[in-house]
Amino acid sequence: MTDRAFVHGRVVLADRVAETEVTVSDGVIAAIGRSPGQAWDIVDLEGDYLLPGLVELHTDNLEKHFEPRPGVFWPSPLAALLAHDGQVAAAGITTVLDAVCIGDLDSDGVRAAMLERSIAALREACGAAVLRADHYLHLRCELADPGLGESFERLVDEPRLRLISVMDHTPGQRQWTDIATFAQYHRDEGWSAAELEAQVVLRQRLMADHSARHRAQIVARGRALGVPLASHDDTTRDHVAEAVAEGIAIAEFPTTRLAAELARANGMAVIMGAPNLVRGGSHSGNVATAELAEAGLVNALSSDYVPSSLLHAAFLLHSRHGVPLAASVAMVSGQPAAMVGLDDRGRIAEGLRADLIRVRLLGEVPVVRGAWCQGRRVL
Repeated sequence: MTDRAFVHGRVVLADRVAETEVTVSDGVIAAIGRSPGQAWDIVDLEGDYLLPGLVELHTDNLEKHFEPRPGVFWPSPLAALLAHDGQVAAAGITTVLDAVCIGDLDSDGVRAAMLERSIAALREACGAAVLRADHYLHLRCELADPGLGESFERLVDEPRLRLISVMDHTPGQRQWTDIATFAQYHRDEGWSAAELEAQVVLRQRLMADHSARHRAQIVARGRALGVPLASHDDTTRDHVAEAVAEGIAIAEFPTTRLAAELARANGMAVIMGAPNLVRGGSHSGNVATAELAEAGLVNALSSDYVPSSLLHAAFLLHSRHGVPLAASVAMVSGQPAAMVGLDDRGRIAEGLRADLIRVRLLGEVPVVRGAWCQGRRVL
């Protein structure tokens, strides 16, 4: 690995932004504020920002590359993964937890078909060391699916597993408390009023039959393995109380301010959507990320379905919502890294991994002009 020095930039440290130098050696940050020797490869940042590489805990962006159009499967899972990898690296994400869905009530088996192929592609790509970003797994568990338990047990020993979330997209609660919003989301299915009612009844029956049993199984296995657990789309006081009683540490996309407040009051970390913040609100009528961030209720952001939103949201939190830049950048780097035990990255500090990105602002839009993962240039 090349010894490298970053000079003439604005370095976003954990507690401040400083005009200083950063030197990198053998894939780690060697020093901050020390002039490099003559043998160093010099990167002149020309006044750009130098940030820690972003850490993404929940993105289903990989699915878009497996199925770029409805009903169209890309023939090579490896090629789909590499395209996804290139997109997240270009967004400044140097560590990504690929959120693959176990169990599915919406896609007529499409996600189930993606599941094994995506994990096999990830194994192949990691083994060949061809990825730009550092990839891990986030298993998203759809509790009402009858086959969830068996599928989960086949994957729970994956060595790159870093996060397990329990989620229930049954209409009438959580994200789909408003049935009209559920119907709008599924408008492409062309359901009649009678078909919509039948789907609601079916899914509520599946929840009654399977969700509690599957949740108990998955929480118990996750705790036994020491894998961090997240509760998805908590909405009510009871949802948060259930997660707290189970020892779940992360509230992922709470849909109401009440749920976020209770989660934080009980020691849970809160993840909110970066697309929600960039768009100015939730696309499904849930609480706004900006509202919670301004109230100090957000620990981390996730790009969810738009990789570029992660960096954009961090800068908008600073420019529009009064969050100091060091604090907003921590929400997309150091804090999510710590939430899943990746304590070797996410901050620009001596001895940590040299995961770094160079950023220039074009108006309010951040432009990634370079990315280094463990000291190796990947963009």
